[in-house]
Amino acid sequence: MTIVTHAVIPPVVRRRSPSWVFVARLFREKPLGAAGAVIFVLFLLCGVFADFLAPYGYNHINPINRLKPPSWQFPFGTDNLGRDVLSRCLYGAQLSVIIGFCGAGIATVLSVVIGILTGYLGGRFDMIVQRLVDAWMSFPDLIVLIVVVSVVGPGLVPIIGILGLLLGIGGSRIIRGATISVRENMYVNAAQSMGATLPRILLRHILPNVMPPIIILFTTRVGFVILAESGLSFLGLGVPPPTPTWGGMLSGAGRTFMLQGPWLALAPGLCLTVVVYATNVFGDALRDLLDPRMRGSR
Repeated sequence: MTIVTHAVIPPVVRRRSPSWVFVARLFREKPLGAAGAVIFVLFLLCGVFADFLAPYGYNHINPINRLKPPSWQFPFGTDNLGRDVLSRCLYGAQLSVIIGFCGAGIATVLSVVIGILTGYLGGRFDMIVQRLVDAWMSFPDLIVLIVVVSVVGPGLVPIIGILGLLLGIGGSRIIRGATISVRENMYVNAAQSMGATLPRILLRHILPNVMPPIIILFTTRVGFVILAESGLSFLGLGVPPPTPTWGGMLSGAGRTFMLQGPWLALAPGLCLTVVVYATNVFGDALRDLLDPRMRGSR
């Protein structure tokens, strides 16, 4: 007699992508942070595709439509020169995307370089660099921005460079603290005992394990850079007109014609408030989800 046995093949379980798991956790555990993420993505898309979304040019002047209230033709109304406020807000978002991401990117790279080197090497090098960082952080941010822009001159490139340098040096403290905690792990000691070079240890063992604070630092810096650029534009030290910026719109026609057209100040002010708040909320949600010390918190 022959005995026939049927092997039971277990069903194949498809594992979900870690990115989708993280997005599901974000919407399930941090609904306010998920709303901030959605607003952040919409702001990014509006800035990237402003040339296609804006119904008019940012400097399209039509005196016939001067100071018209919000309507179907002009959802955000028009300014004192007859320019569409919605179009100018969209182009202002485009400029904010450029300044925010470039300034935050430069600041994050500078923070990573200073923080990882000082945190891993330690010793006298760490002490000297950190005293210089203390001296730099003792100056008020806004005063440094106003003085440097007044000397260098207003413009897109100087503002990005100054904000990147200003935030990068101060933010290195966060990366340095994360590096100090990572360098004491056993895998770093094992790499050192095997004769791994310094660049390999920093790039293969230290940098991947400090990525969560780096991501959080970048997202929070985007909102701060946008707010700082708007403050400079409000003071007349930002990107010169007729290029629209949210701070410049608040300072120019928004302040002069606020009584005749309140929408001139409300539109850029609400855009600035919503975007900066959403960016900060999204950064806080990322911190809660990526920080291993807060994974069990609610």
